[in-house]
Amino acid sequence: MSPEPYTEEEEALLDRMARGVVERRLEVPAIFMLESMKPLSFVGSQLMVFFAPVVGAFYQGPTYDRIAKLLERRGTMEILIRKIEAAMDAPPDDGGEAKDG
Repeated sequence: MSPEPYTEEEEALLDRMARGVVERRLEVPAIFMLESMKPLSFVGSQLMVFFAPVVGAFYQGPTYDRIAKLLERRGTMEILIRKIEAAMDAPPDDGGEAKDG
């Protein structure tokens, strides 16, 4: 039974999460945490579902639910780690603006 492929929307969400980690320069702690939490990713996703009503009081948006769904899938943590490492190696995105030196 092969794993279900990620949709373009899910891939984009994972890319956005990885870029956010790199932009905040949290690559090392994020990778360390993700590596240590791999066996518990499903439990974490279920905790996110459990706390959704509380979080919903402060944050409205479908991204929270999408992240919880992604964490239910085996292998998502490893893919996110790879995307963080790839974002670290990518040239910085300057927003398309040329900077005068």
